[in-house]
Amino acid sequence: MLNQKIKQQAKEVFDEVLAFRRHLHAHPELSFHEHETSAFVAAQLNAWNIPFEKMADTGIVAIIKGDKPSDKVIALRADMDALPIHEANDIAYKSVNKGVMHACGHDVHTASLLGTTKILNQLKSVFSGTIKLIFQPAEERLPGGASLMIKDGVLDNPKPSAIFGQHVMPLIEVGKVGFRSGKYMASTDEIYVTVKGKGGHGAQPQQNIDPVVIAAHIIIALQQIVSRVADPKIPSVLSLGKVIANGATNVIPDEVLMEGTFRTFDEDWRAIAHEKMKKMAEGIADSMGGVCEFNIVRGYPFLVNEPLLTQRARAYAEEFLGVENVVDLDMWLAGEDFAYYSQVADACFYRLGTRNEALGITSPVHTPTFNIDEDALKISSGLMTYLALKELGN
Repeated sequence: MLNQKIKQQAKEVFDEVLAFRRHLHAHPELSFHEHETSAFVAAQLNAWNIPFEKMADTGIVAIIKGDKPSDKVIALRADMDALPIHEANDIAYKSVNKGVMHACGHDVHTASLLGTTKILNQLKSVFSGTIKLIFQPAEERLPGGASLMIKDGVLDNPKPSAIFGQHVMPLIEVGKVGFRSGKYMASTDEIYVTVKGKGGHGAQPQQNIDPVVIAAHIIIALQQIVSRVADPKIPSVLSLGKVIANGATNVIPDEVLMEGTFRTFDEDWRAIAHEKMKKMAEGIADSMGGVCEFNIVRGYPFLVNEPLLTQRARAYAEEFLGVENVVDLDMWLAGEDFAYYSQVADACFYRLGTRNEALGITSPVHTPTFNIDEDALKISSGLMTYLALKELGN
């Protein structure tokens, strides 16, 4: 049976995948700078005689064709970049690049897809169809490596009928995976605000135009965009996480800088919200004698899992892992540039459980103590192989 054959192959490549993951974890690189990571992936592909080409500078796309005839094409994607975080884990494979860490599991994604690649290459004689293997840069930074890979033609010649992405999830126990059909992750926009007034002595406010007070009014008022303007049926988040008023106890500054994020699941509402936020902030500043420069950097779109594809993928996962090891996911207002693929192709983005409370492996992603139970690697490569081959009709 295909199921058992893949499980055996996954067992045989586990040690290699583990070594890949630890090497990548120890040598993280930031978005758009994944040169050594890209070279590492290319070296493995060359060693296995798998053809590939580079895209978006550090991105790689490889192709494996089954020996049996079929025009069907499936794509599999892994991201490769790390985050500007100093690692706090005391582990043998701790990051050697100061201030850079694989705190979002992209080392796991890349290593797992390399494992999948090796398994598929060894099974070419028994399957039909073509599989594209996408090793993508810069998921963590706008404009997102996915958008650049798509622009460079990663979904063309040949065009896949579906694309799968796998991502670690520290909320799910190791050995389990999670799926959700339909809208899953939010669009992500960055907000940059400068409130300008007239600074001066804090004891003489009548002579100044206080940008701190103006900014405070703007912060409170903007929350009405979500609580009173948004349709309650459309999840939305507006958070201002950075406020700099560089005055002193007795000094009112000339300006206040603010940064934040806006996230939602509807493109029409997204555009309306942008307009209303800008108009509200500028109007408040003007009414109080100041000026507000309100800039929105449009980020990733929302991520949608094609329902029928995701339903099939969940069934495949239940076949491979057992029904008890496949769980439902809630909507999540984090963002992912895999969303770009989901906007132009049938897509399924699922979660790989990495949590182990007994071992103390519970830290969220994007934290200095994030790590995984590496037993997750025992299923990650095999499951992705199984999803691809089953979707190809094998």
